[in-house]
Amino acid sequence: MSVDFNQLNYVAILAGGILYMIYGAIYYSLLVGKEAQSKGASKYVVSVVVALASSFFIAILVQATGSKGLLQGAVVGGIVGILISIVYLKNTLFGLVKTRNFWIAIGDHLVIFTLLGMLHGLWI
Repeated sequence: MSVDFNQLNYVAILAGGILYMIYGAIYYSLLVGKEAQSKGASKYVVSVVVALASSFFIAILVQATGSKGLLQGAVVGGIVGILISIVYLKNTLFGLVKTRNFWIAIGDHLVIFTLLGMLHGLWI
């Protein structure tokens, strides 16, 4: 399993980052609301960095696993979403995350990482 950074589709990485930002804005504005949001503009800068980094790393995983197409990309992204959900589950069990926030977070991660995997699987 190797990664050729010259073969990564940087347009797809940018598109995936934008997809993540749009999805996150809609998802969290509907489920969380303004009352639970932190103050300040830094959260938006960090969100952009996280979205682009997530898309970049999913692109690497999709390429490294040789996943081509919608379904194979979805599997790679879905596995990442499941792993993140497992971490949230552990944190919820130890009281670090509230149950409602757990469901919001895992819903977000399962969907967006599956979508990112699909996008990169199609554009590989």
